[in-house]
Order: sequence, then C-alpha cells, then structure tokens
Amino acid sequence: MTSANNGLRPPDLRVSIAGIELKNPIIAASGTFGYGVEFEDVVHLDKLGGLVVKGLSKLPMAGNPPPRLYETSAGMLNAVGLQNIGARAFIEEKLPRLRGLKQVVVIANVFGYTREDYEYTIEILNDGEGIAAYELNVSCPNTHSGGLQFGCDPRSLDEVVSTARHYSNRPLIVKLSPNVTSIAHMARVAEEAGADAISLVNTFLAMAVDAETRRPRISNVTAGLSGPAIKPIALRMVYDASKAVNIPVIGMGGIATAVDVIEFMLAGASAVQIGTASYWDPCATEKIVGDVEQWCVEHKVDQIASLTGAMIVD
Repeated sequence: MTSANNGLRPPDLRVSIAGIELKNPIIAASGTFGYGVEFEDVVHLDKLGGLVVKGLSKLPMAGNPPPRLYETSAGMLNAVGLQNIGARAFIEEKLPRLRGLKQVVVIANVFGYTREDYEYTIEILNDGEGIAAYELNVSCPNTHSGGLQFGCDPRSLDEVVSTARHYSNRPLIVKLSPNVTSIAHMARVAEEAGADAISLVNTFLAMAVDAETRRPRISNVTAGLSGPAIKPIALRMVYDASKAVNIPVIGMGGIATAVDVIEFMLAGASAVQIGTASYWDPCATEKIVGDVEQWCVEHKVDQIASLTGAMIVD
C-alpha cells in the first residue's frame, strides 16, 4: 500500500481533484469558514489544500431568524439559512482579497431554488478571476417541484447538474445530500450529468426540542446535523459512493483529527473537508494538516494519495 519514508524528505501530501492540484487533502468546508478572509488572522490559509466559501446565491440572503445554531452532545445543529452577500458582491468585495493570497485554492459553493438560479449565479461567478472550481449545493428545496430537494430526486439532480455543467467554465464538484435511499445511485447520476467530482456528505436532517419550554431549539424547527455524531454514517456513504463512480470523492462529516482524515481516504476519499471542528477550534484545519504530515512520517507513508481507497477488506 505504501513505501517506506527514507527520513530525508517530508511525505508528499499532494492530491488531485478534477484536474486541480492541492498541496494537501485538507479543505475548509463551506458555511464554516466564512469567505476565507475572515480566518486570515488566525489560520495560515496557504497551508491548507483549499477552502470552500460560504454558499453563494444570485442575490443576497439574510438567512433564518435566530436561534439557528444548537450544540448537541456529539455535534451541532444549524439552520443558518444560507445567509450570504450574493455572488456579485462576492466577486467585488471578497475575491480580490482572496486573489491576493498566495497559493490558496478557492472553491465557490453555489446554490439556488430553481435551475435558473444556478445558471444565473454561475454566469456571474464565471467572471471571477481566482476561483478554481464550483461546488454545487443540491440540498436546497426546488421551488418548481413542490420543495423537494434537488439532491433527493434523481431527475432534479440530473437537471441541475446538467444545467451547471452547460454554463460553468470551471470544474464542477457536486455536494450530495445524505438524506437519500441510495447515495451510490445519486453519485452515479451526478457523474453522468457532468460532475468532475463529488463531495459528501452534507448535513443530516434533524431537530432538537426544549422539554421545559416545549419549543424547538431551532426557530426553523428542523436543522442540519453535523459533527462527530455523523462520522460513521458519512464514512460508509463515502465508501459506497467511491465504489460507484470513476470521479474523485471529497469526504466530510465529523472530521476532527488526522486519523479521521486517513480513515476517510482509506474508505475512498481523495481529499476531505473540515467543517464543524472549526467552530470549537478556529485553527483546526491548519493543525490537522500538520498532524496528517506527522502521521504519514510515523507510518512511513511517502505519498498520501496512495491511501485513497486502500482499505483492506477480507
């Protein structure tokens, strides 16, 4: 599986996703890292493999009213509501600063409530110099189909990915919803519709109730569950999806340590995204990069890319 590190040079942490070379497999996840520039004073952004900015829509959105975050015993519920400044403001206000940072791979997360929303947003972002790829959030309700999430219906998923593929002039990563019967099937649909890579999993639909007040803990009632609680399920879904497609898989879901990263790669991920861990430690992403390098040294792994899909199954 690996070759012995000779002790004279550091391990090679480079990985490739959809033709984009990352210096290491650690990517800061969308929605947990702002637009990247907010972390500039606490994290050396150039140490990361990449970062995914907050989900961008064609127009600014205020998001949901509070309370919209709630800490669970092994994770976090969030119903922020995709608050963002809009694609055009991102191009004008945030991207120039990101472009000024050296060797930072910037991925723009895109969402919408109709296929036209995705089309319009991508057309705006196509003019943004310095964006490496788009990540499609397909966990939004399709308002033209009675509110069913794009990522939960094969036909809707095919339509929105095909639309994005037609208008995008950059690699396309599709972020899959875990709230489906077969993640392998949805992964194949995304690939056949033109995805260059897939990322998974997004949050699981969940809720919390205050027994004293008899009210929901989140104003939206339901919310997305992330953090260590979902890791075993996310790991299984990454494994299933990676076996079903021939495009790279980016794994996420409860990753908080170097060992978590290695486990996801062994299960089939070419890279990973770290999200909720940044809430309890804003420096988590950078620390994990260093810990992953140390793990490779200790386990005599010369090239981390060799770990992808290398889990031994008897």
